[in-house]
Amino acid sequence: MTEVLFYHLQNMSVENVLPPLLEKSLERGWRVVVQSTSPERADALDAHLWTYRDDSFLPHATWRVGDAADQPILLAIEEDNPNGANVRFLIDNAALPQDSQSYERMVLLFNGDDPDALALARTAWTDCKTRGFEVTYWQADERGRWQRKD
Repeated sequence: MTEVLFYHLQNMSVENVLPPLLEKSLERGWRVVVQSTSPERADALDAHLWTYRDDSFLPHATWRVGDAADQPILLAIEEDNPNGANVRFLIDNAALPQDSQSYERMVLLFNGDDPDALALARTAWTDCKTRGFEVTYWQADERGRWQRKD
């Protein structure tokens, strides 16, 4: 069964939240696709992942590379899954893919300060529940640690 995690971002950016989540995914041996909504956004994220921290390295590439199938983390703008990922991150209000059930885990990062993003996340939550996915909601506490909310 697909597990779907909803991360409610408030006063924090995708650029700060995503890299540690990607690191944890790699530590668990997962292959990942990160889907955004524009080539420009994917390119900006690509540049950020190379430089976000001096003492870390996240092996990744964009969907444009010839060896996309070999990449442990692939940045994409379409619904396809060229690297055979078992985890899909959705950012910038990217829609749930048609093949959502084929993933072990999907992670939706949404901006809690944006009413449109909140509405889209609520719709995605309902869709995931209707499809029988296991859904959880996560919000950062005052120290910035993620807490599961019921």
